[in-house]
Amino acid sequence: MAKIRSGKKAALLVIDVQNGVVQDAYNRDAVVTNISKVIKKARDGTVPIIFVQHTNDDDLPENSAQWQIVKELDIGKEDYRITKRYNSAFEDTGLEKILENLSIAEIIITGAATNWCIRATSFGALAKGYDLTLISDAHTTEDINVSKDQTIHAEDIISEFNIGIKFIEYPGIQTRVASSDELVIT
Repeated sequence: MAKIRSGKKAALLVIDVQNGVVQDAYNRDAVVTNISKVIKKARDGTVPIIFVQHTNDDDLPENSAQWQIVKELDIGKEDYRITKRYNSAFEDTGLEKILENLSIAEIIITGAATNWCIRATSFGALAKGYDLTLISDAHTTEDINVSKDQTIHAEDIISEFNIGIKFIEYPGIQTRVASSDELVIT
């Protein structure tokens, strides 16, 4: 069983909202606007913000234009930044150390891509004993073309994940799904 985190302190993760990740993402502009709204709420509520950037040698080489966080999101000097090479922001990064140093018990998730890094990081957080809030209108992905006869639409991927997180249960861990408007940070 996962170690249950004590307290109520939350941190906001903004995962892979990079030029090369979201350029063709479903509902990109609305999702980025909603992420920006959540960032403002986090700052107003003094919730730490951690920007996560995926890097790889092929599509997202570190410091390239594709690797950069989208210009619409304001990274403050007090915000944290980590880079990752794997889907989960917990794997081979400094994320756990940051969360432990800040005594974080809850993680608020936004970003891209729903079916890869959002999913992996969410399940990683739950397995490590963090409460989880998924912002339903602040994560996105692209359609997946499985074959010439089958496409899984981004809208369906997002909807399915929102439903899945809403009903998933781990012992002693709270999960919730809220829209960017519904999110209350105290």
